[in-house]
Amino acid sequence: QVRLVESGGGLVQAGGSLRLSCEASANILSFALMGWHRQAPGKQRESVAVMTSASTTNYADSVKGRFTVSRDIAKNTVYLQMSSLKPEDTAVYYCRMARGSFEVWGQGTLVTVSS
Repeated sequence: QVRLVESGGGLVQAGGSLRLSCEASANILSFALMGWHRQAPGKQRESVAVMTSASTTNYADSVKGRFTVSRDIAKNTVYLQMSSLKPEDTAVYYCRMARGSFEVWGQGTLVTVSS
């Protein structure tokens, strides 16, 4: 059973930075897609940043130029570097990895951006 463990969330002031980590219990190269989603209070979960196994990336318009997804294959870890954070970035951030019809989610990590 594949597990994803996220870390790095917390409280930060607007304009600050945070780096989220997602460590997988399996080889991340076995996944076609890996990335981050978020869910703000009262809102639907949305995709934030996605990376393919070929390292192609895609970002939500709201985070382009501020967030960067990356990976460390040796550590089976995917990262989300978040900069110039805004109060509207406040949400629970979830790591997700998928291949075909199989997907696995992390437990989520809370990011709170104060104004």
